[in-house]
Amino acid sequence: MKAERRNAGTSEASRRSSRRRSIVPSFRRTLGLLLLAAASIYTIALVMVLLVSQQDQRRPADAIVVLGAAQYNGRPSPVLRARLDHALQLYREGLAPRIVVTGGVGRGDTTSEAIVARHYLISRKVPPHAVVAQPQGRSTMASMTAVATWLGSAHLKRVILVSDPFHMFRLRMEARRTELEAYTSPTESSPISDNPVLELRYLLAEAYKIPVAWVRAAFSPHL
Repeated sequence: MKAERRNAGTSEASRRSSRRRSIVPSFRRTLGLLLLAAASIYTIALVMVLLVSQQDQRRPADAIVVLGAAQYNGRPSPVLRARLDHALQLYREGLAPRIVVTGGVGRGDTTSEAIVARHYLISRKVPPHAVVAQPQGRSTMASMTAVATWLGSAHLKRVILVSDPFHMFRLRMEARRTELEAYTSPTESSPISDNPVLELRYLLAEAYKIPVAWVRAAFSPHL
């Protein structure tokens, strides 16, 4: 009897050891597949960010929408100024009768990016009635939602989105989420684009944000 119990115990221990040995390779395979899938998604996102960053879709629209960037004590940062100058060029080409500027109040600031942008454009001879400030958001998602809400209330839908090249693909997905008919036109003189190392850093970081933006665009429209 004792021998039988010893044999039974040895057999059970052997089975447990065998299960542990089989679980480890299975876990490694699953982890490997997950890492491969994540790497593939990231690579596709990065390629799309790069491709769309080179495309300029400028055409007649209801409004030109400028995505916000930092401002310094009431003055646009070089990045924001480049975006505003590009929007001003599109406006002077007669592509839209109004410019919508976005961007909330940054940490430590007392003035929103949108208000600073509006003052800048008006100082460049854009009529005050043609510049609409939407200062509600401090993120791309919040800014695009505020813009879509305002455009909807004015029965407008067709827009040209202006930002840095690396930002263009995510903007298209945010426009899809907010159900805007949107076309992108990247800045041509951004300080980020003028610095290859800095631009690469932004492109790589942007690719990480694309899957989340895609999920929002696919499953959570703002209306």
